[in-house]
Amino acid sequence: MERVPYIATTAASSYEGLNLPVSILLDNVRSMYNVGAFFRTADGAGIEHLYLSGITARPPHRGVKKTALGAEERVRWTALDDPAAAVTQLRRAGHEIAAIETSMHAVDIFDWRPRFPLCVLFGHEVEGLSRPLLDLADTHVRIPMLGMKHSLNVASAGAVVMYELLRKYRALRQ
Repeated sequence: MERVPYIATTAASSYEGLNLPVSILLDNVRSMYNVGAFFRTADGAGIEHLYLSGITARPPHRGVKKTALGAEERVRWTALDDPAAAVTQLRRAGHEIAAIETSMHAVDIFDWRPRFPLCVLFGHEVEGLSRPLLDLADTHVRIPMLGMKHSLNVASAGAVVMYELLRKYRALRQ
């Protein structure tokens, strides 16, 4: 059987030239494999920048490379010593700051109307984001959970958020 070469569809061409004005800050994400998954999804969704702080693994760590599959070489990233200062600087540059966190005043991701450019904060897989970063956020956003568990793996949550943001940004541009 002859293999048919892949041909971009008209759906794929509707994303041509689209750059998603979103940055992601990972603070104290303990799993190097989750960090690699963020790189890979950030590449796929066209995220502008990844910021890595706290204990978050950084390239060229072999665990990051294993799951990033080369995306760590394509996605712009910066290691941060002071994530709160970076978030404050991003806000001054006009970014909305959104914490992905289940909190009393969190808005459902499907109801959220983000303002672009945007920086999205993700924290430790068990403990979540630190109080200083939570306090800096303009918006807290939650992913609805219908089952017994009340949270997703952080890399899975990141993928849901990035692609929902891509969907919303694309809709604004049409």
